[in-house]
Formats: sequence, structure tokens, C-alpha cells
Amino acid sequence: IGLPRCGASLGDLNKALNIELNSNVNCVWQIHRTSNQTIRLIFSYFKFAPSSSCETENIKVYDGPSTSSSFLGQVCNNTDSVPVFESSSDSLTFLITTNSEDFTRNFFVFYYFFSQESKNCGGLLSAPNGTFISPNYPKPYPEFTYCVWHIQTAGKSKINLEFDDFFLELDKNCRFDFVAIYDGLTTNSNLIGKVCGRSQPKFESSSNVMTVVLSADYANSYRGFSAQYTSILPPGPTEPNTSLTCTSERMEVVLSKSYLDSLGYNSTHLQLNDASCRPVLTDSVIFSFPLTSCGTVKTTEGQSITYTNTIIASATGGIITRQKSIQITVKCKMENNSTLEIMYITENNVIQNKTATGRYNVSMSFYSSESFSDPVLQSPYFVDLNQTLFTQVSLHSTDPNLLVFIDTCVTSPKLDFGSPTYDLIRSGCNKDDTVVTYPPLEHYGRFKFNAFRFLQNSASVYLRCDILICDSNDRNSRCAQGCISRQKRATSSYVWKTNAVVGPIRLKREHRSADHSESLTEVHAEETPSLQQYNFYILSFVVLTANVVIVVALIRKYRIQHQYGYQKLQSP
Repeated sequence: IGLPRCGASLGDLNKALNIELNSNVNCVWQIHRTSNQTIRLIFSYFKFAPSSSCETENIKVYDGPSTSSSFLGQVCNNTDSVPVFESSSDSLTFLITTNSEDFTRNFFVFYYFFSQESKNCGGLLSAPNGTFISPNYPKPYPEFTYCVWHIQTAGKSKINLEFDDFFLELDKNCRFDFVAIYDGLTTNSNLIGKVCGRSQPKFESSSNVMTVVLSADYANSYRGFSAQYTSILPPGPTEPNTSLTCTSERMEVVLSKSYLDSLGYNSTHLQLNDASCRPVLTDSVIFSFPLTSCGTVKTTEGQSITYTNTIIASATGGIITRQKSIQITVKCKMENNSTLEIMYITENNVIQNKTATGRYNVSMSFYSSESFSDPVLQSPYFVDLNQTLFTQVSLHSTDPNLLVFIDTCVTSPKLDFGSPTYDLIRSGCNKDDTVVTYPPLEHYGRFKFNAFRFLQNSASVYLRCDILICDSNDRNSRCAQGCISRQKRATSSYVWKTNAVVGPIRLKREHRSADHSESLTEVHAEETPSLQQYNFYILSFVVLTANVVIVVALIRKYRIQHQYGYQKLQSP
């Protein structure tokens, strides 16, 4: 374990750091190693100054070789989790800042390089009840094990989690090997507990979702654990019957009339930031509105865009009231690969929240011309060799201030994009001489290239593109940078990333060859009966001729016999 004073440049495959710092420092640790692997960085223990805030004292993590790289996130005094960060390349940087308070801060952090495809544990558990075990159980789990299980049961249930057998490396602060349990479907949810050593711990969620993480370092592995979970239904409703749904186009808030009635309110008491936006009344009260309307406030924070609105319910008229005032803050938070939906309901300072997940709606299609007006609907898409192919990525969102950027496009003769592959675009840079990218246009990213085929492989070509979505008002975003080399790739940020696949593309000559072969088969099939008829006619003709010859021969023989048998003898 290293004991660095203030910052370091690290190049080991893995390393643990026990860091002690005093007041008024800014220390930078840079992790870099030339490899095709990425980095997992785990802060398994941290102790900041007791009175510090996130603004004055924190750890900031960057996805690249410097503090100018993309911001991944931060750790501070109110962080309620075991923070884990993963880089997108072989470099990662973290900065620790402390305030002026006289206090010895302590941090334990370890990192290791790993390959994304090496993950072989964890997953989604959606049955009402189930069991799961650590890798190799009851044998020791492997070094650098990192598994995440997401448990999701029926809507109004809770989850009871019990460890029947549990044996991990023992440490007072569980710095080395640990299991962390979160009260939600992600590791950003509230931390229920963190355990290690030998025990039989039990946990219960507050809703129908729970996340379990197993993390191990490079030494002292034990047999791990065997766990079981059960879903339990509460005796009655424990929270307001409300819901929030976010898409890339709108947000929808549903409030039950019975909940409003219990508080002495109805739909006429409710309003959004923009009071002119009224709800739809069915069995429930429904607010459904585009992301950028009805007074919704849009903010950009690091690698996410958040759309926020507020529903207020308050009594009207009179001088006094004995009704509770309600303020419902709804947030749609667009992050790297999902939409995190957050609803805060405040009843006289009592806060409840709900979470759900969604995605930006992105599609990719081929078009028949440079006008991008007629999408190609056929599949496979048959083209001529060297034909110009027009490709468009479309973002379907009501927010006009979003920008689509095509970061990388790879082709392959295989749908799983196994070897061989060929780059058309990489990090925003054209890698093929025929590629032409068009300037960004609202919610569209466009480019064209000339059709080709892979040598000694299938005639099919598939296309997969990595797509970034940024705030168009951010001039320093990754989308605004265009072509950037690998060394400079981490110097700017993006809001959301996804990928899309289209194909296959096939050459027309292959299509024609297949049609021709089919035609020959059909012609051969049609000619076969004619040939059989022809052979039958020849056989019949031969048999008929033979019969005629036989008849003629018999007649001739008969005449000869008659001539010689009845001739009178001459007298001597």
C-alpha cells in the first residue's frame, strides 16, 4: 500500500493508496498505462473534515490524463455510497481538495486495469424470490472481482435480503473486499449497508428494487457468500399513489385523486410553473407536457442535462388554512445511457421520492439521396459497388437545444461486429477517403460514403455508429469539437452516448446472381417433363415399327406357303 503525500503519477497495473492529507491542499493523482484496457477506481473509505461541504472539500474524478478531461463525478462529505468510477480509455485523474479546517483526512483508494469483456457475474434478478452466489462459491472468489446484481420485484413490494453464508476479508472499515447494498436499482441510490468479514447480515429495501455489489482487491480471497431474497408486500399503502415518466420528448406526472382528496385538494388547486398548463382529468390527475414547455427549467451539470418543473398545491381564498401545502418537484435527468427520473413530494418538509429509467429516442437510417427526404425501407439494402450511400442519425426530442454528433462508425461483415472491421469514422475523424460528413443540423447527424465489400467474406456489410448528444449552447462540448485525435479526446464533455446499427448492405450483383440461379433451376424443372414425353414418343415409335415389320413378315410367309402348297404337278 502506497503512502503518497500529495499527488503522484501512477503506471502500475493495480495499486492501493492510503492517503492522509491536512488542510488547504490540492493534490492530483494521474493514472496512465499504455494498454487496450480501462481503469476501475474505487474509494472504499473516505473521511473528510466533519464540517466540510461539497463545495469546499471534495474528490473530483476525470476521464483522461488531466483535470481538463471529461468530468466523471465527485466524492464529498455527504456521499452516501461506495464510489466506483470507470474510465473510457487507459487514463484517469483524480484531484483531492481540502479546506482550512485543522483535521487529518484519510482516504483509501485502489485501482486496477481491466477488460470490459472479462465480466462474468451479476445481472438482473426479476423473479419474486431467488438466490445468488459469489463467483466460484464455496471456493475463493477471484482477485479484482466486481459484480453488480440488480433485484427488481413486483411494483408495491419490498425486498428482504439474507446472506446464509458470508466470508470476505475482514477489515474494520471494509476497505479491501466488501459487499455494498443500495436501496434502488443503481449504485447511485442510498446505501443501506456495507459489510465484510464473517457474518450473516440481513437487509430490507424501502421499495421493489435493490442493488448488491461485490468488490474485491488483489489479495486474501475467501469463499464469498450465498444469498437469498424474497419479496414482501406491505400491509397497506405507505406512500402517495403517484408516478413520473420521462422520455426524450416529454414528462408525465400522474397523481391519484384519492391522494389529493386525503389532503383536502382537487385538480383545481394544482398548477405547474406555468399556470396556463392544465392537467387532464381521468381516474387520475395527469400533467403531460413537452420537456421545454410549461416553465420547465433546463440545467447542465457535468455529464448530464436536467429538466425540472414544480407542481404546487395550496389552499385558495380565506385568511387561514389547516391544509398541508404540497410542492412536487419533478426532474428528468438525462445521463450517459439512461434517463433518471426523480420526483420529490414535500408535505410540510416531509420529502418522498420516486425513481425510474428511460432513454433518449435515437434512430439511424439510409436515405436514397442527398436531400435526406426518402428513407430506404428495404432490408437487405442492395446497392452497386462504389454507390454513394447517404446515412442519417435522428434524435427524436422536443428540446431544440440538443446537438447530435457522430463520434465513431465501424463496419463489419458480421452482425456481432467481430473481426474483421473497417472504420469509416473514428473520434469524429473521417478514416475512409470517400466519407463526407455534413454540418450538424438540429437533431440530425449526417454523412455519406461509397459502398464497398470485404474481401474473402460475406457480401453483407453492417454499420454501427457511436452517437453523442450535447447541449448546443455549450461551445466547449465534445459535439462542438469535431475531429479530435485519441490523445486529445478526453478534453471535452458530452451529455449522453448511445449506438445504433443498420444493415445489411449487399451488392446488387450478388442479388442478380441469386435470381439467375433460381431461374435456371426453374427452367430445368420445366424442361424435365418435356424430356420424359420425348423419350416416351421414341419408345412408342420403335415398338410400332417392330410390330409392322413382324406383320409384313408373317403375310409374306403365308403367301409363299400358299403358292407352293397348291400348285398342280405337270404330267410327264
